[in-house]
Amino acid sequence: MHAIKLTKLALATALLSSQIAIAQVQLPSLGDRISGLISLDDEYTLGREFLRSVRRSSETIADPLLNDYVVNITHNLALHSELKDYRLAFIIIDSPELNAFAAPGGIIGVNGGLFLNAHTEGEFLSVMAHELAHVSQRHFARSVEDAQRRRIPELATLLASIVVMGTSSGDTGQAAVMAAQGRAIENQLRFSRNNEAEADRVGIRTLYDAGYDPDEMPAMFERLASMNRFGTRPPEFLLSHPVTEARVADTRGRASRYPERVGTVSLEYQLMRARVQMHYESDAKVAIDQYQRALTDAVTDNDKRAAQYGLALAYMKNNDFNRAHESLAPLLAREPNRIAYVVTEAEIFTASNEAGKAQDFLRRHMIINPNNHPLTMTYANALIAGRNYQEAAKVLEKHAVIRPEDHDLWYTIAETQGLVGDVSKVHQARAEYFVLVGDFRSASEQLSYALRIESDKENNGPLIAKLRQRSRDVEQLERNSRY
Repeated sequence: MHAIKLTKLALATALLSSQIAIAQVQLPSLGDRISGLISLDDEYTLGREFLRSVRRSSETIADPLLNDYVVNITHNLALHSELKDYRLAFIIIDSPELNAFAAPGGIIGVNGGLFLNAHTEGEFLSVMAHELAHVSQRHFARSVEDAQRRRIPELATLLASIVVMGTSSGDTGQAAVMAAQGRAIENQLRFSRNNEAEADRVGIRTLYDAGYDPDEMPAMFERLASMNRFGTRPPEFLLSHPVTEARVADTRGRASRYPERVGTVSLEYQLMRARVQMHYESDAKVAIDQYQRALTDAVTDNDKRAAQYGLALAYMKNNDFNRAHESLAPLLAREPNRIAYVVTEAEIFTASNEAGKAQDFLRRHMIINPNNHPLTMTYANALIAGRNYQEAAKVLEKHAVIRPEDHDLWYTIAETQGLVGDVSKVHQARAEYFVLVGDFRSASEQLSYALRIESDKENNGPLIAKLRQRSRDVEQLERNSRY
């Protein structure tokens, strides 16, 4: 038991000190001999600690459509993986740099830049399958076991070298590796390479079993290798996942062993990719020209629809709302219930100061798709834009029952309750937000403010009892976070 506490202390030091923003922790499924050292529940606890630190120190993309897509498509991929524990959590870092990472307990993170660099859904999922393999093979726990077996005294330094920074500078991650000494470093790097090879092998099988062309993985690696050759500095992903010619050849050889499968083109992925492209595009007029050319040059039907959708987004960003509606109209006419189109039409209405039309347009779709995350958040935003703050707060609080660990949602609830003027609920929502970003002291302060307000009201016993219990829960979370 002492060994696991020491391990946790070292990990907490590696992850939470020095304001770590993102880490590439190698993880996934070892046998029973490892589960005695670090159990799946231990990894889950460590992973949630790590996730809170990432939320606290990194900007994330809150786009509900994009987040819903990543959750749904990766969960589907996970069903074909070797995972034993499906308690996954996802986060999208707001960075155009290419990166993806896995952490203990099923934490999967991607930068927005992965969408920019992966041209197809299969390429995108080849990276996700690789990260899922780190989780399913429990590479983090195996690295810890390897470290303890070799009795490396600088365990915290070792773990810091396993944790490669995703959003911090490359020098930080390299410095962590350089801190290890002599043969310890050589052995750790060799173990890491073995983990990468295993993640490739398991990941490519997962990709095939999920119905994708296994050649998508070497194709993605070839693109990454090309970026490494011609770039002044390799992407963060390549600092922790080096792509060599031998690795590309190995994945190409593995892919060739599977029966031939023609890759399918996913329209949904192309729509999400267009949203990310517009998120990072600073000049809407440049984007309009690019999508007009893409529409003219499009060969396949999906290419045309993706370009048409991107054009609608570009017009909206350029505040040309009539043309945005016109560009989206043929897509809606063809697929009136596709969530991405519905959300975008409502976003255009809201952006053009027609929040009432957005609300009316969304209500029918919310009946068809109750509790749908993108629809609900877009509807709440339309209510806020229409100054119907109380109804927006009601919608958001109901949604939080379904998504209690959505830190972006709690932040929005706090802001909305501020517009309503319910100060107690502002503090309560802020407390939940601070819990999810690991700032337990601030969470306790917010709950004490809410308790002070509610204690002055009559017949308020149940809520006061609830707030006091939540305060105790937060105090326990804070104690547990200090290994």
